Amino acid sequence: MPSTTTGTPSVATHFEKSSPSVAATYAALLKASRGLGQVREEPKKTSIHLVRKTAFAGVATRKDSLILTLKADHKIDSPRIMRVEQTSANRWHLEVRLTSPADIDAELRLWLSNAYNISS
Repeated sequence: MPSTTTGTPSVATHFEKSSPSVAATYAALLKASRGLGQVREEPKKTSIHLVRKTAFAGVATRKDSLILTLKADHKIDSPRIMRVEQTSANRWHLEVRLTSPADIDAELRLWLSNAYNISS
């Protein structure tokens, strides 16, 4: 699928080299996000931002997984979190690898909800 006229990829172009399970995982993530309220998808060159008023999540596609980056207002320690970066006094970015729709469980939905709430 071609890029848009502005040169920015579409959401669909991010999944061209991914397995079908990656798109299914993204669909489950998007459904969970939209269950929180209005969410806009903003495709970027290397990721898709999920936006309320500001971006609360970034999604990078890989061949067999998604790398989800969430905002947080505190550090979260979990074996699921691959990387934690403190970006300011009260802001962290958390990276989580998602490989199937089942990864969008209660714990991840809580992190997603917290990220959504601080992006108002």
